[in-house]
Amino acid sequence: MAGTDGILIGVGGGGPQFLRLNRANRHGLVAGATGTGKTVTLQKLAEGFSAAGVPVFAADVKGDLSGMAMPGNAQQRAHEAFTARAAELGMSDWSYADNPVVFWDLYGEQGHPIRTTVSEMGPLLLARLLGLNETQEGVLAIAFRAADDEGMLLLNLDDMRSMLTWVGENAAELTTRYGNVAKQSVGTIQRQLLAFEAQGADRFFGEPALDIADFLTTDDQGRGTVNILAADKLMESPKLYATFLLWLLSELFEELPEVGDPDKPRLVFFFDEAHLLFEDAPAALLEKVEQVVRLIRSKGVGVYFVTQNPLDIPETVAAQLGNRVQHALRAFTPKDQRAVRAAAETFRINPGLDVATAITELKTGEALVSVLAEDGSPTPVERTLVAPPRSRAGPISATEREVLQSTSAVGAKYADTVDRESAHEMLRQRGEQAAAAAAAEKARKAEEKAAIQRDRQASREEREHRREGGLAGDITRQFGRTVQRQVINRVAGQLIRGVLGGLFRGR
Repeated sequence: MAGTDGILIGVGGGGPQFLRLNRANRHGLVAGATGTGKTVTLQKLAEGFSAAGVPVFAADVKGDLSGMAMPGNAQQRAHEAFTARAAELGMSDWSYADNPVVFWDLYGEQGHPIRTTVSEMGPLLLARLLGLNETQEGVLAIAFRAADDEGMLLLNLDDMRSMLTWVGENAAELTTRYGNVAKQSVGTIQRQLLAFEAQGADRFFGEPALDIADFLTTDDQGRGTVNILAADKLMESPKLYATFLLWLLSELFEELPEVGDPDKPRLVFFFDEAHLLFEDAPAALLEKVEQVVRLIRSKGVGVYFVTQNPLDIPETVAAQLGNRVQHALRAFTPKDQRAVRAAAETFRINPGLDVATAITELKTGEALVSVLAEDGSPTPVERTLVAPPRSRAGPISATEREVLQSTSAVGAKYADTVDRESAHEMLRQRGEQAAAAAAAEKARKAEEKAAIQRDRQASREEREHRREGGLAGDITRQFGRTVQRQVINRVAGQLIRGVLGGLFRGR
């Protein structure tokens, strides 16, 4: 429930513990071992924000949060404890109720599909997803830069693959322009993309991309929308899960305007299984997380990390988490004991409470709570019984989910994918044009070669003709001379015979 003082977390030795709405954007931490009540606390806080008109985003790792869409039921055994806790805390106005819920799913199976473009994801987060080293990340960054310079959009994985192929084919030229482009790195990135796609990540990249405004809605009663991401299947790819949520935070930071410290947050973001964000994260990524968490407060967004061990959160990030709910921790090993001591040291001292001891003694549904006071200082830690949520504990049925999906206001907006012209199509068109030009050039050269051959043949034929024509003339001339000699000889003979005959006759 949300009161004038904020959201009731529970009741402790010092009285009711409220999370002040005007301090809720100073972020927070919900920690505790498995089975100590973290999910119920998250559900209770999300209900409180929604009732106060604050939209919420939460990842549903186990499927239990989907029950927020339906009211609880006193006849169900799981809710008997809720009814008893409400009576124990004297919550006379407490009753079961639902919440305005919109379901989302990267795979589009249990909610509206969430998509982004490769360009919006950027090379840093994509390199994190693909597990690239610094050299390979550099080549990926060159691919992004070249795509920008060439005016080619990177919308989906087809675009990214085509762009990498083009980068490999033009490695020498790009090396001169941007820096070293190793073809081996291009091949490695291509292989990682194939493995990434096999996890179903290809459905995450594309259009229509998520409109952040669809997270910031309220219903007709003024209640903030509870946006629940189905993450049970997504958790099979923990790196994709963590990187997606970081991308979402980055988008909120980039898209939302500055509002300073509002009376209540514009959105509260619950990051469940937060340790996955920081495991094996490179320094550049940790710097980005710290920057986003530090600055997104001024956009009116509160970020609440939910994890088993408070040591999972780096100190630079943990220092910014002003509101804390610490459930029980186990102290079986030296590492567990260090975690208990570290958690105890993060709270403002309460002289009447041994925090380190209390952390190991807390029962399910009980927590140590310290929140920010009106002046921004943390309140002394109190051992607190957490107030029960009013919605259903546990998942909804497939039929209930289907009905809620069919009546969602944003369903039609994201139902069908859009494939506009981007890098893949542009490079394919360039390839087709290059192939056509190459074919035309080949045909031109073949025609030139044929023309040359025709010219040579004609020349040979002309020479042959000339040769044959000259021989015929020689024969004619020789024949003429022969005939001429024969005529002359015959005439001369006749003359001689005539003369001699005359002489002899005269004698």
